[in-house]
Amino acid sequence: MQDVVLAMLAKEPAHGYELRGRMRDALGPLGEAMNAGQIYVTLTRLTKAGLVTSERVEGLPDRPDRRVHALTPAGQQRVGAWLTEVSWPKPDLTEFHLKLVAAAAARLADPVALVDAQRREVLRRLRDAQRAALDRSMDPVAGLLLEGVVLRLRADLEWLEACERIWTARDRTGRKAGA
Repeated sequence: MQDVVLAMLAKEPAHGYELRGRMRDALGPLGEAMNAGQIYVTLTRLTKAGLVTSERVEGLPDRPDRRVHALTPAGQQRVGAWLTEVSWPKPDLTEFHLKLVAAAAARLADPVALVDAQRREVLRRLRDAQRAALDRSMDPVAGLLLEGVVLRLRADLEWLEACERIWTARDRTGRKAGA
């Protein structure tokens, strides 16, 4: 969650409510279940860690003052490292999706390049799992686990191909695919 919040701040400073809205927009219906308090707790931790600064901004007459958060140089470095991190085969699909959205929104990285890097990692792991599955001396029960790993990795590849199609279409039109 911390890296996602940092990436959402990379585009521009924001207050907690704006960040929650950005994440809800990026996640669609899955974002409705997001706990608003989690954003504020995360912002407090990031501030204590020196990755985010904040300042109080006066509200309008009918709105309270708000605390606007921005990245520090250390926060910007952490976002850059997070974008290049490859964390498969146990991905958090929501986090990877938000990585693509944040990278595109703040123009930090090309989402299609991020998908390609993930695909290379999945293909490497798939190749290793398939080699191990070909070992005839393996216990058939242990082979079931490898079969499950291979099937999961193939499904992950299909999902990454879908991500690439959407982001490639989006890049060509300069807007959301299908819009």
